[in-house]
Amino acid sequence: MKILIADDHELFRDGLRLVLASLDPALEVTEACTYDEALRLVSTNGEGAEAFTLILVDLVMPGLPWSEGLQALRLAAPETPVVVLSASEDRKLVRDAVRLGASGFIPKTSSSRVMISALKLVLSGGMYLPAALLDDDVIAEPVAVQAPAGGAAGAASPLVAGSAGSAASRLTPRQGEVLRLLGQGKSNKEIARVLDLSEGTVKLHVTAILKALGVNNRTGAVIAAQRLGLTG
Repeated sequence: MKILIADDHELFRDGLRLVLASLDPALEVTEACTYDEALRLVSTNGEGAEAFTLILVDLVMPGLPWSEGLQALRLAAPETPVVVLSASEDRKLVRDAVRLGASGFIPKTSSSRVMISALKLVLSGGMYLPAALLDDDVIAEPVAVQAPAGGAAGAASPLVAGSAGSAASRLTPRQGEVLRLLGQGKSNKEIARVLDLSEGTVKLHVTAILKALGVNNRTGAVIAAQRLGLTG
């Protein structure tokens, strides 16, 4: 497992390294202290086995405004979950980060136990948002990630749709079960085992769910499941 920590406070990075050690005995951690350095590391690590498994980012870092920095990381590593670690617990900040593609938002005041549980959820395909900061407005409006100035054209990618409630009513009972399990952070393999289905059938259900909810990835589906109360 390879994790990129992007934070401009060395003391926090050192402490986080110790916390992350419990995730994987063979964990490889790379550090960056600016958005420019983080983007360079993401680009040089490429795809496949060399790509980062997870990116942890503090929003306030030198190099770029946080919104541009987060979008740039999402565009540079579209298959890698990006989790925000922030000293702020402002609901608007959480909402904006999620709309720009963050797979989780963990306050820096969280305990190490909470942080590890949150990261395991994200790594299994789920999304972590602290319950105290959740509200329906988190996914009230769709947002597209756009390439920063000078970036690739045509890179818009809608991540969140606001019509999840009405769309969910069009799901079959089986798709509803799959969505509920997605909301619990389960992988396709785990869902297949729970529902006694083949993994290929689960993938077909997930594709149908994404289409019905108007989202283009599992993160958007998980947010919808949370809003609809299907994560229990």
